[in-house]
Amino acid sequence: MTDNTPEQRSGQLGVRTILVGVDASDESRDALRWAARYAALVGDRLDVVHAWSTREEFVWVPEGPPPPPPIDVARNGLAEMVGDVLGADSPVAVSVDVVEGHASHVLVERSRHAELLVVGSRGRGGFDGMTLGSVSGHCAEHAHCSVMIVRPSNESQTSSGS
Repeated sequence: MTDNTPEQRSGQLGVRTILVGVDASDESRDALRWAARYAALVGDRLDVVHAWSTREEFVWVPEGPPPPPPIDVARNGLAEMVGDVLGADSPVAVSVDVVEGHASHVLVERSRHAELLVVGSRGRGGFDGMTLGSVSGHCAEHAHCSVMIVRPSNESQTSSGS
């Protein structure tokens, strides 16, 4: 049986899920912000996912010895990011998950159960063996649902010096 309908993808009649792939980048914040606004409009829930590997978690690690275990760093960084972007009074149902694995592979697999996958147009570039922006490109080509690639906002471009 293939996952063709929203009900089959979400696993529940009438409950649709928007999958949001994030890392520690401003572009991910923009993608999460866009997905939350869209979910609030259409009544969907958000599934916010950060894929990690030990080599890639430098983006969350604060300076100073010794750093905590990478999975804890990723969980704490993701929870803080979601809280900052969505705020405490967000009307959208949200689940947050940290999954070990390559971002593009994790997101494509998780897209089997989503109505929509939302990613930023580029990330940190720390994905092993992949060039900047290739995760979103891979997802656009291989995801099992529609994909929205969110371009950086003017605020993100200003804060990053672009």
